[in-house]
Amino acid sequence: MTDTSWAPDLSQFPGPKYLGLSRALREAIRGGELPANSQLPTVRDLAWRLQLTPGTVARAYQLATQEGLLAATVGRGTFVAAQSPRLGPTQALYTERVTGGATGLVDLRPPQVPEVGQAQAFRAGLLAMAAATGQGWLDYTSQLGEAALRAEIVTWMGDRILGPIAPDDVALTHGGQNAISLIFDCCLRGDRPVVLIEDLAYPGFRYAARAARAEVVPVEIDEHGIVPAALEAACRRHGAQVLCLTTEAQNPTTGRMPVKRRQEIADIARTYDLQVLEDDCYSVAESDIPSLRALAPERVWLVGSVSKTISAALRFGYVICPAGMGEAGRLTAQHGFFALSRPVADLMLHLFRSGAAVDIRQQVQAEFSERLQMLVNHLGAFDLGWQPGVPFVWLRLPMGWRASTFVRMAEARGVLVRSADEYAVVHGRAPNAIRIAVAANLSREAFQTALRHLSDLLARPPADLSV
Repeated sequence: MTDTSWAPDLSQFPGPKYLGLSRALREAIRGGELPANSQLPTVRDLAWRLQLTPGTVARAYQLATQEGLLAATVGRGTFVAAQSPRLGPTQALYTERVTGGATGLVDLRPPQVPEVGQAQAFRAGLLAMAAATGQGWLDYTSQLGEAALRAEIVTWMGDRILGPIAPDDVALTHGGQNAISLIFDCCLRGDRPVVLIEDLAYPGFRYAARAARAEVVPVEIDEHGIVPAALEAACRRHGAQVLCLTTEAQNPTTGRMPVKRRQEIADIARTYDLQVLEDDCYSVAESDIPSLRALAPERVWLVGSVSKTISAALRFGYVICPAGMGEAGRLTAQHGFFALSRPVADLMLHLFRSGAAVDIRQQVQAEFSERLQMLVNHLGAFDLGWQPGVPFVWLRLPMGWRASTFVRMAEARGVLVRSADEYAVVHGRAPNAIRIAVAANLSREAFQTALRHLSDLLARPPADLSV
């Protein structure tokens, strides 16, 4: 059955157009107007009919897919899903970057590292690996074979105040998101465990929690991070098992939690026996204050990766486990994927031992710092939250702008940014703000052109906020 002519009236749904369209989809499906297996119009067709951008329609389709209302099939289209419980995660498949090429779009949603010699370093490492390839490449990988690489992580993290750590405290993962899932596998128990997150937080926490069948509860944050009184109230009410937060570079607001607040959070975690996931993936080098891992080493799991410092393509991450829990972390990894793939492990060991990893990190951070300064120079007249060394900024929009409208009009100018909505839980608090990332893979001219487009938009809010 097809219904590719479906075109709802969105005038009855106030607010952002993508939310209105997702509500129209929900009501049409639940009311029987769009029966199971009906084929929906393509994104471009529906966008043309409703006079919306394709991005708005795609976002509404994505929300409906996450709810289990729609199902997309590559090569066939988008269909109304059978109304039965969905199995597995429900977020949409990740797509390739859209920067440049035929699209002409500049993607300032994820930070993107510059090329500062990675290709040459990878090539040298791969050649060395090829010369040493032998019988050991035929068997399953094991946790025992990663001991040398775990020792390198301890050295790599030497610019943080983490408290006493040793190679036995480290578990290696396929990126930071894999590390989050590993921690949930270690810590969550029961049929419906509860995970606490900041009320504006990295969406990957929510995705991993849903995959673990956990309930996600947002906790209020302020300029210093998660609010202790709100955290304590959530612990009393929900009996949570894990708290996820970012202390050094809060994503998306860029805030840095002061020591006093960190200590308060550590004390509450002890009182309510909370395990804490401390996300360190965006941290700047050489932190001069103790991490939560240093303040509560018996319960903090610190997550890191090289995606923002060397290359996201390597999919290499790590967990510094609570004291005495390293073996549990590695055993969980073994049950999930045995150990890192041999090529990734050997290449990372080469990069660390040769000194290439440190050199690349320094050059990437230097380029990020210069690009960040460009961004602040262009947009600093507005209400901008930023932190030296952090490759994104948090922009509270001036009067006259809504985040959904700004994102849509920026896309029309060829620039993609993230709305605050993407960091809030459904029906959660979403301030009128956007996150803009540093795209260090672009030429400086292209990056500055994109920033000029954003600055021009900010200075000229639309007269009609319904657009």
